[in-house]
Amino acid sequence: MNLAHRTKIIKPSGTIAMAEKARELARSGKKLFNLDVGEPDFDTPEHIKRAAVEALMEGFTHYTSSLGMIELRRAIAEHLMERRGLEVNPDKEIIVTPGAKHAIYCACLATLNPGDEALVLTPTWPTHFTCVEIAEAKVVEVPCGETYSIDEEELKGKITSKTRMILVNSPNNPTGGVLDIEDLKVIADLASEHNIFVLSDEIYDEIVYDGVEVKSMASFENIRDKVIAINGFSKTYAMTGWRLGYAIADTNIIEAMNRIQQATTTCPASFVQRAGIAALKGPQEYVKRMIEEYDRRRKYIVNRLNEILGVNCVMPKGAFYVFPRFTNLRMPSFDISIRLLEDEGVCTTPGSVFGECGEGHIRLSYATSLENIVEAMERIKGFIEKYSNM
Repeated sequence: MNLAHRTKIIKPSGTIAMAEKARELARSGKKLFNLDVGEPDFDTPEHIKRAAVEALMEGFTHYTSSLGMIELRRAIAEHLMERRGLEVNPDKEIIVTPGAKHAIYCACLATLNPGDEALVLTPTWPTHFTCVEIAEAKVVEVPCGETYSIDEEELKGKITSKTRMILVNSPNNPTGGVLDIEDLKVIADLASEHNIFVLSDEIYDEIVYDGVEVKSMASFENIRDKVIAINGFSKTYAMTGWRLGYAIADTNIIEAMNRIQQATTTCPASFVQRAGIAALKGPQEYVKRMIEEYDRRRKYIVNRLNEILGVNCVMPKGAFYVFPRFTNLRMPSFDISIRLLEDEGVCTTPGSVFGECGEGHIRLSYATSLENIVEAMERIKGFIEKYSNM
């Protein structure tokens, strides 16, 4: 069957592929320890769920503006001012989308032409590669290592006449690294000098530790008209299944993204948008408690991994992932993940799906109970002892 060529561009998700394999084993009765999917194990807070139910009962079930409800856009603008000191026009500079992933997709289609190049700081979430490629642009990886930090000269050296975008993800999935202000300024200055868009995925910006400061790429006035900052509700408010994200950008970019949204999804679900308002305007203590629990798990998993001979793991500054490097295993990261799953029932994600510099690593998510993490660490230790130097 001759399907459209773009279907060949879209590669199967490496993260979802492992999850599907895990489900297959679970159906066969194998006990699994899921450290693979980046999904909070906490329930959505009650006041957020209640807001959606009330909206449904009131009959708030019809289309909204394709940009999203103005009430939600205003709540987002207020949140950005309070949390990041960003002044954003809710009428023209915000679009609400069915998930942050759709915002990234719309942003790439709105700004990239076939043959353009996008400098993607890696390792990074595989969807970033896919959205660039769907726009028929070329991904040019800029390795940032397991600490997710920039080599300024290497970044400069990747810029060509075809460079159209720099794609940033800080706090980072999969490393948990956070770019410092100097790194962000390097990106801003290069984007200004070369007239390059910056697509900044900031979905984990509330999940940081040890007093780490997070600054949005949209904070740099010299590139404000070139930045598309992506965010959403999935991680901060444990709302992954609600599919609610947003982007802030210059009016012209938002207008272009909105035309794509109108032609694809029309708008996010109306009652879900009501829940988003409740999330932003309601009590935030839940978020604080969730991050405190992540912090407890973070410290345990890093310390435990570094006790295992042949494992090196950097302490993440944000998000809820670790990205350990396995020095004694002579096998590709995909094989490590598959064998860990089949032998030990530990679900992980191979580092190779996050870019070329991810090989030799696996991603572990600590968005699961400490009890699961404790048992998984014992199994990983036994696995490494079994396969080291084989």
